[in-house]
Amino acid sequence: METFDIVVIGAGPGGYPAAIRAAQLGASAAIIEKEQLGGTCLNWGCIPTKALIGASEIFEKIKHSAALGITVTGAAVNYAAMIAHKDKTVGLLRNGIRQLLAGNRVKSFAGVGSFVDRNTIEIATADGPVRIGAKKTILATGSTSAMPGFLPKHPRVVESRAFLDLKQLPASMIVLGGGFIGCELACMAAMLGVKVTIVELLEDILLLADADVRREVRGHVEKNLAIRILAGKPLEHISADDQSVRGKCGDETLSADLLLCAVGRKPVADRLALENAGLKTNERGFIEADDYCRTAVGNIFAIGDVTGKIQLAHYATAQGIAAAENAVGAKPRKHETIVPNVIFTSPEIGSVGLSEDDAKKQNRAVKTGRFRFSALGKAIALDETTGFVKWIADDATDQLLGAAAVGPRATDLIAEAAIAIRAELTARDLGRAIHAHPTFSEMWMEAAHAVHGECIHAPPRRK
Repeated sequence: METFDIVVIGAGPGGYPAAIRAAQLGASAAIIEKEQLGGTCLNWGCIPTKALIGASEIFEKIKHSAALGITVTGAAVNYAAMIAHKDKTVGLLRNGIRQLLAGNRVKSFAGVGSFVDRNTIEIATADGPVRIGAKKTILATGSTSAMPGFLPKHPRVVESRAFLDLKQLPASMIVLGGGFIGCELACMAAMLGVKVTIVELLEDILLLADADVRREVRGHVEKNLAIRILAGKPLEHISADDQSVRGKCGDETLSADLLLCAVGRKPVADRLALENAGLKTNERGFIEADDYCRTAVGNIFAIGDVTGKIQLAHYATAQGIAAAENAVGAKPRKHETIVPNVIFTSPEIGSVGLSEDDAKKQNRAVKTGRFRFSALGKAIALDETTGFVKWIADDATDQLLGAAAVGPRATDLIAEAAIAIRAELTARDLGRAIHAHPTFSEMWMEAAHAVHGECIHAPPRRK
């Protein structure tokens, strides 16, 4: 039986970086993946959705290009070609991961891995079971779309993975769930001409974002993309047949060609046979791990979505690298906790650190600085003026605690805010740093000045 220093189960954005980092540190490493290298993020999540959203945004800009003096006639969407581009992108990146693993001498196994005991893993492969030894194991099995039992089983009712496999868009769709997955795909479809209704049980969409950020997005999508949002009521009595899918929301009956379920994700841990290794999931099905990615069993680590912490690909990557270093025996270090969150709606959202709403709930004294894109030269020149950025700073020390951006390039802009917060900069420090003109990044400098009421390009505060 072949034995490895480190065995990683799951080759998603947490798993394959963990295996590569372990190999870089001199450990013999193996990785087990039951489907495709890259996991959900690369194959059915982050990358394919952004390929489609990117194409949709181009089409949306073409429709409004007359404002910039460009007249386009006959622009049309070939959704099958968009899907082909998406698939090509995924294939290129998947092959890149394969080459990286091979280049770092990580041995790959295709199949389902489960514990025989804490140091032995059996892999159910297409050619039969294979057993390998594992001095230490990193669990990175991720999560999958949750499909509530009350939904009918019908081709017109899909989750995000099946939606991305469609070769043709419906004329109309209901999105069940107003979180980031539902809102991203709703915006993408609406930009391509689909009539979209979002139904959210809670009082608003995107509830993890600050209220002012939510208002900005909701106002834009309702006015500019004609997305209808029904919040605060459930979708009930759902049925589907060859003609349509229907449901009752309050006193209204909704009907559409497709229902996209985007109500959340659940952990994938049921096929690991954790009990054979002396480990178990918690009451919600997650594998608990500490800030060093260690589980209750000394030689087993867990990272990513399966731990029930922040379900973001880049967070899983950071955890994976930390877990590999800790497992190989380097000086133990905690995984990073300053985690930027990005949402590819229209407009985009980026946030990091303490939110303004959370500061209020904690009765924490903070001050804020806000600057709108409509006052920025670069944004006006490109006719991309929706939204704002804001800083949340400690009222006494001026230290930057959190930030949010909603508008053009928000998902890229948030990187500067994450670094500033991690470095414990003050609003004064950030404001004094020279930012190139004309660029979108000037937004952060202007907002930092606004914290102190000293913003050059905004009206003075009323006394």
